Amino acid sequence: MPTYTVFTEANRLTPRQKTMIAQEITRIHKSVTGADAYFTQVLFSDVAPGNHFVGGKPLQHDLIYVLGQIRAGRTPEQRQELLLQLTNALALAAGAAHNAVWAYLIEIPSYQMVEFGHILPQPGAEAEWFHGLPSVDRGMMERIGR
Repeated sequence: MPTYTVFTEANRLTPRQKTMIAQEITRIHKSVTGADAYFTQVLFSDVAPGNHFVGGKPLQHDLIYVLGQIRAGRTPEQRQELLLQLTNALALAAGAAHNAVWAYLIEIPSYQMVEFGHILPQPGAEAEWFHGLPSVDRGMMERIGR
């Protein structure tokens, strides 16, 4: 499951902005990778003033930092497209300057990830994996993806 963590100064984002960002990250990940929406989770982490440093000094400007952990196997073009679309969407949803959004992707091999109680499939093998799951797990995932 791709996990995107959005770090901002405490109270930088409103609940509405967080919802918009989570929806956009989910939409973008699905459109670029083809993975179903139930695979995408978004976490928000508020950073207290004085706890974010850049260049060894306390942060003095607006910054939205996004760390995406995704399954390995995406092409360089897909990863770049994810980064560019995420940056644009987050800047728009947060009312931030484009250069205030920093985004990073970390790839993790699917065999090193367990979600919904199962080792994850390789990218592109989601449908076969999904249909091989117990019906209770498929039902839970379908409810999440709606």
